[in-house]
Amino acid sequence: MNDELLARFAQYLEGERHASPQTHKAYLRDLQELMTLAGSKPLKELTALDVRGFVRQLAARGLSAYTIGRMLSAWRTFYKLMARDLAWPLDPASSVKPPRKRQRLPKAMSEDAAVGLLENMPDDDTLSARDKAMFELAYSSGLRVSELVSVQLADVDLAGGLARITGKGNKTRMVPVGSKAREAVEAWLTERALIALPDCTQVFVGQHGKPLSTRAVQARFKTWEARLGIAEPLHPHKLRHSCATHLLQNSGDLRAVQELLGHANLSTTQVYTHLDWKVLAKSYDAHHPRARRKDDNGAPEAPLSDEF
Repeated sequence: MNDELLARFAQYLEGERHASPQTHKAYLRDLQELMTLAGSKPLKELTALDVRGFVRQLAARGLSAYTIGRMLSAWRTFYKLMARDLAWPLDPASSVKPPRKRQRLPKAMSEDAAVGLLENMPDDDTLSARDKAMFELAYSSGLRVSELVSVQLADVDLAGGLARITGKGNKTRMVPVGSKAREAVEAWLTERALIALPDCTQVFVGQHGKPLSTRAVQARFKTWEARLGIAEPLHPHKLRHSCATHLLQNSGDLRAVQELLGHANLSTTQVYTHLDWKVLAKSYDAHHPRARRKDDNGAPEAPLSDEF
């Protein structure tokens, strides 16, 4: 019986849904997992209580919330097919939710590591000058790689230290451009003028004068990771995360970081509040009115040391 159900589901995925090979394979595997979990109980007789128990078992085995969510999606698709073709009365997975996804904290470089990376990048040839400008701008202004490759010449005001960025949903925002990034971009623009095609309006171009793709930028990050002997993986988002983390650690201004990154919701930016406890302790000691004792003259004592 199970073999017949699998065959029917496979035919549906391929013939009606036109599912990709990856989805086809994953959904069939997910249905087989449901059959294994159900044991001797027919799939037609499973209840929501059974499926919730299966979800707990999968979570206990260490499967991610993403994987369990995909399984539930596959099971719902299967039960909709069974309701349509075989008049099964129930979809036991319809009301079952996967475990909450753990929000992954962005991996940021330390301030010393970020500054060291940028200081150690040479700019003595065309590609190096371009890459240094990209790296500096990504770290200075917290840009996504898609934003980095789409920056237009007309959108960059080096004299004013600003750039207009088009982000997700074609929303635009103004971001500051730091002095080091301005210097690097200005040096690159001199080189760019020698190779860019006349109709190209993007700031960053390849050696043949055409706009860079996101894959090309990611590849250049990997090139510098190997060239500079950096132990941890280096990618554009690491510089964006580092920019946000360092700015928040030094300013504590969550709203400013939200505006810089172009987050629609403040809750998205709050993922960056994973401050080092020493940084938090210093900020608390320095600014909370009840954190510091007063000396004999009525003035607050110096902030507590890192050792408390």
